[in-house]
Amino acid sequence: MKYDNSVRIAAVGDLLFTTAYRAGSAPRGMEALTPEIHKVFSGCDLALANLESTLPAQEHISTEPRVFGTPRQFESLRQAHINLVSLANNHTFDALESGFKQTRDTLDKLQINSFGAGTNLEEAQKCASINIKGVRIAFIGAVAPSTGMKSFADNITLGVARLETDAICANIRHLKKNHDHVILSPHWGEERFRFPSPEQIEQGRAFIDAGATAVLGHHPHVMQGMETYHGGIIAYSLGNFLSNPVYWENGDTLTWDRFERSSQIIILELDKQGILHVEQIPTFDNRISIGVDHTGGTGKYLKRADKFIRDGITASKYNREAFRVRKILPFKAQLRWNKLKRIRPGHFKKALKLLLQKD
Repeated sequence: MKYDNSVRIAAVGDLLFTTAYRAGSAPRGMEALTPEIHKVFSGCDLALANLESTLPAQEHISTEPRVFGTPRQFESLRQAHINLVSLANNHTFDALESGFKQTRDTLDKLQINSFGAGTNLEEAQKCASINIKGVRIAFIGAVAPSTGMKSFADNITLGVARLETDAICANIRHLKKNHDHVILSPHWGEERFRFPSPEQIEQGRAFIDAGATAVLGHHPHVMQGMETYHGGIIAYSLGNFLSNPVYWENGDTLTWDRFERSSQIIILELDKQGILHVEQIPTFDNRISIGVDHTGGTGKYLKRADKFIRDGITASKYNREAFRVRKILPFKAQLRWNKLKRIRPGHFKKALKLLLQKD
């Protein structure tokens, strides 16, 4: 549905631009999009994504995984009509200051706006202010400490903006004085959890009450539910949009299952007064191309995710989900066929230890 003189925004989740440490094939970028997805993005005034990658440099953080992309992958953003990215995530500083500056310089040359990170706190908290058809929109990003991020900006130190409820709400109220809309892109939550915590739901609703039009989250690498609240929308996690494997120096590789490669495009239609229409387009990354999922599989995941939110998230339900992700999933991973065919008695012990160990 299109409205006259409205602003049409497409938002997607994580773009995992990665390269193997011992590269054997060309790294995959946004050339993987099908013509149908290209048409969706090109039909919007703005296309937003979480850029969960950085350009490499000689120095980098000591912990793994480190998510490094290539200049060609970054150039593919422009070809795909992505013109705004959040740098508020826990991999923006994997190559420290040099990698961050290369990344931001590359985005500037490509005329792709970014937000959520900077060389000091003022830059990290600064919004991307965009005026489209007379509608002024401020985009801000922030990262929760629980994501494992260590590089938080302060007055003299580069980093990402920290996700602190009171500070974000104050910034939203300030930006609303000269913007029609404020859209927050938080990096928060727990990886692979199918729904947010009760505390996140409280946070998300506080941001809407402070004046945000939309909260578009990421970090869990899977889709979580979306809800409407007091005239705004909260999408707790958009999921992986581009699901490249993630590599370790020792040759280990993290790959993504069917659920983790299922994602969505959220389309927002806005005018100066508010949201006119919201649409969720189910997508799927088959490891070669990314297209609209017409099989119904991703749609089923979306409905289930929204139902979790409608039914309510209690502390006990969240604790059961934590057990599933932290105990059951690792246990099942040890029993996959590619490991079973090389099984030794010690593998059973390892799987059992994962299941029984205390957090």
